[in-house]
Amino acid sequence: MTTLQRKEVNPIAHLSPEDIEQIGRELDAIRDEVLAVRGEKDAKYIRRVIAIQRRLEVGSRAVLLFSVFPPAWILGTIGLSISKILENMEIGHNILHGQYDFMRDPKIHSTTWEWDFAAPAEQWKHSHNELHHKYTNVIGRDNDLGYGIMRVDEQQKWAPAHLGQPLYNFINACLFEYGIAAYDLELGRNLSSKRRRNNPDFRARLRQVGRKIRNQMLKDYVAHPALSVPVGLAFGNPFGAFFGTLAANVVANVVRNLWSHSVIMCGHFPNGVETFERTSITGETRGEWYLRQMLGSANISGSKLMHIMTGNLSHQIEHHCFPDLPASRYAEIAPKVRALFEKYELKYVTGPFVVQVASAWSKVFRLAFPNRKPARPIDHAVPPRHPAEVSV
Repeated sequence: MTTLQRKEVNPIAHLSPEDIEQIGRELDAIRDEVLAVRGEKDAKYIRRVIAIQRRLEVGSRAVLLFSVFPPAWILGTIGLSISKILENMEIGHNILHGQYDFMRDPKIHSTTWEWDFAAPAEQWKHSHNELHHKYTNVIGRDNDLGYGIMRVDEQQKWAPAHLGQPLYNFINACLFEYGIAAYDLELGRNLSSKRRRNNPDFRARLRQVGRKIRNQMLKDYVAHPALSVPVGLAFGNPFGAFFGTLAANVVANVVRNLWSHSVIMCGHFPNGVETFERTSITGETRGEWYLRQMLGSANISGSKLMHIMTGNLSHQIEHHCFPDLPASRYAEIAPKVRALFEKYELKYVTGPFVVQVASAWSKVFRLAFPNRKPARPIDHAVPPRHPAEVSV
């Protein structure tokens, strides 16, 4: 936990090695409690959500056949936006985490599910499940932290290019599914040299992303708008029908992108969430891994509907501690996790959606400018020290 240990106020200085490992054991016990009861209730839940999402999508697309009429366009666009958010957040994200692999259902399994998103599931699982969750909030290793385009910590060297990061972040939010596909590919890194550009593995993955984007665009921006043309002909406005449905799909995709980007920003970027140095995970124990997930995540408070629409990433702390447990279980274990924070005098970062979004964006703007005062220097030659060895 190198960065924390060198802060002026170290939030884990009061923890002993035994405390940290005990935290890990207590969180393992919470996980085991859920595993002991996981079963048919969870299977029924995800099947019900999938059925609702599919009916909502079909119904919304049926309404959009009449998109030449403003009320139908508005109703269909709202329904399609909600459908895409559900498919992306509560269904796709959680299935691809393997949360429902225990069902042994080949149609609802992390190895077979493909989602309505530009990033192919196979590539996303690697960059998200294997890298992001392993390197949570480790600067330079966790691409979800700033997506490789933003300065995310005062310790990072400032450059004039960072002045544009509020704009970069907004563009990334609008085009989020394409931004995720690009960073799954490590596009900037792999385009930086001829050798990397010509790497057969990179080129194969690039073709895979190209095919996925092509298929998504054909579905949303050609096939479904074309289905509206006969209705448009009947009312003397075929072009209005085609472009009305196309516009509805564009709006629904942008709404889904903005929502998912905001939820993820709330989970890792509000004030109070910690970041970590690249060396911080060297020799990391089970308890230390748990502690990093706890301190590197933030929650969103709200209603049951809010939790469903965020894919239960409103319980980001619980998700990062237990990424393979059914997300619908996070609400019931959250009080136990929060009690553990209180027991060990750790800060449980949570707040309403609007507050968390504002907090995350304020950090984006603040870090776009040079530090108000010099950053606390870090001597990288000094090895990571245990919190108990540091006096604050």
